[in-house]
Amino acid sequence: MQKKSPGPIDRHIGERLRLRRISLGMSQEKLGEALGLTFQQIQKYEKGANRIGASRLLAAAQVLGVGIEFFFDGLPDLEAPAGSGERIVNAFLLIPESERLVRGFMRLPDGEARRRVADLVDWLASGR
Repeated sequence: MQKKSPGPIDRHIGERLRLRRISLGMSQEKLGEALGLTFQQIQKYEKGANRIGASRLLAAAQVLGVGIEFFFDGLPDLEAPAGSGERIVNAFLLIPESERLVRGFMRLPDGEARRRVADLVDWLASGR
């Protein structure tokens, strides 16, 4: 019997795993240690390259402090409209540099510094 390759649901679950891990400020290495895995295996789960088994998904939910249903929220059938805030944030978190940007942004003091960074990103994105 041939092993099934990951599909859209597996990729969605990986995205949700990454979203929660980053929102907690947890590294792939720390999550891997908690689950008895290498950070490379966590990377493969998050990218949707490998499927996550049910028992491992339950263990990840416990480590990340969420219910198992968290990983299934927003499945493509129930997906928010294109351009919705949640969908944009999820797409952003899949970009390799996003974690570094989020961590740096969170270290900035509230107020003017954060506003200036947001203005800079808007300016760069406008292509001026």
